[in-house]
Amino acid sequence: MPDTFKPDTPAQVQDAVAWAVSEEAPLEIVGRASKRAVGRPMQTTNTLDVSGLAGIGLYEPEELILQAGPGTPVAEIEAALAAHRQMMAFEPLDLGPLLGGEADQGSIGGVFAANLSGPRRVKAGAARDHLLGFVSVTGRGETVKSGGRVVKNVTGYDLSKLVTGSWGTLAVLVDLTFKVLPAPEVETTLVINNLDDETARRVMSAALGSSHEVSSAAHLPLGVGAGDVAGPATCIRLEGFGPSVAARAEALEGELAPFGGHLGAYDGYLSRDLWKSVRDAEPLVVPLDRPVWRLSVPPVAGPAVAAAIKAALPEATYYYDWGGGLIWVAVPAAADAHAPDAHAGVIRGAVAGTGEGGHATLIRAGADVRAAVPVFEPQAPGLAALSARIKQSFDPKGVLNPGRMTAGV
Repeated sequence: MPDTFKPDTPAQVQDAVAWAVSEEAPLEIVGRASKRAVGRPMQTTNTLDVSGLAGIGLYEPEELILQAGPGTPVAEIEAALAAHRQMMAFEPLDLGPLLGGEADQGSIGGVFAANLSGPRRVKAGAARDHLLGFVSVTGRGETVKSGGRVVKNVTGYDLSKLVTGSWGTLAVLVDLTFKVLPAPEVETTLVINNLDDETARRVMSAALGSSHEVSSAAHLPLGVGAGDVAGPATCIRLEGFGPSVAARAEALEGELAPFGGHLGAYDGYLSRDLWKSVRDAEPLVVPLDRPVWRLSVPPVAGPAVAAAIKAALPEATYYYDWGGGLIWVAVPAAADAHAPDAHAGVIRGAVAGTGEGGHATLIRAGADVRAAVPVFEPQAPGLAALSARIKQSFDPKGVLNPGRMTAGV
């Protein structure tokens, strides 16, 4: 009979993993399970639920450092930071509604295990860039500590970069220390209407390459809306102190005027709602039966990738983030398009067809599709062999989230 282990301490996590190793009994690792439907379905015997390792253990606003257990709700951390006008600058995604669940259910452990970062990534970096240190239990049943409470660690291996984005396949996070930053005093978003995709890409590139400290750049094509903004709309966010934002916005308006289009501005909560919607893929939430892909490509290739997808799948819906380097795409449901593979051939063919590189991740699809299609971008043989050696080093018995990222691993 499958069991669910719900430890209250890191030592109990180590005991549970050590038992799994001795019995060769695979474990599904979950926090608050908000991203459980991402990745390949796992044939695991038991579940290790780390939601009991919750709570903020250390928060030093003056030092811009916070430490918490992996099961701590992101919403709880954001509330504590807001009280001191601080934030997680990388803007962790909330995929709950996109995956058919509720909002504000994610845990901080899931944020770093998935390394999913929002619109401000183009300026602030990814989640992994903010993780200062962690304690984890490897698939050997051993507790490992990496990093600490300082912003710069100069000795040893940077295991934070390895563990973040591994989706629980290398180690179970039991403690996390990360940096936070002051929240901006004000934000404003310049919105340029009626641009085609290629012109929008050039606008975003010009804005991000300017001296005006743009923190986010996204483009909503015709028929796509986010917050109170309806496409086609190219959105450029500026943040900081009030007078600085006003001056930078005015200067940037002048520099972008030659690209054409009607330019307006969204301030305060209108701007925040827009970027929250872009961050959480809200334009693609419904209908829930449509598979959703997340494509990472060089910005210069973005319009060509989107055009190739639309040519093959006219019903596809998409929009750009990260200055054109991130494309969210919803494709027709299998029942309507006779595509049990979520159109993986079209999506990955469009990415490869530009010759510029990139990768595609299937974020939302039924379990049968995720079992049949590589959810994460297939790796080249050399890289796949390296990944397999890393997995073997951390988890030789394959007890941690086996098969979630790669079939048979």
